[in-house]
Amino acid sequence: TPFKAVIMDLIIPFGMGGREAMEKLRTIDPQARVIVSSGYLNNSIMDEYQEHGFRDIMAQPYRFSDLRKTLRRVLRNGSKG
Repeated sequence: TPFKAVIMDLIIPFGMGGREAMEKLRTIDPQARVIVSSGYLNNSIMDEYQEHGFRDIMAQPYRFSDLRKTLRRVLRNGSKG
């Protein structure tokens, strides 16, 4: 069963982070609706998230209301905006 949306943390110490995982996911499902999340807002991927295949971003920490808004936007429109 496919997922409707995925939220990935950008940086995982000693593990596969969102950028690497997104590269693999895009080979499986180029239409995947993936949201990148991070507390490292100065990372270039957070500024250029669409160029890396992400549909939206969420800065950490975030509130449930922010999560709900982002998921609705991504599921409705497919991207930020």
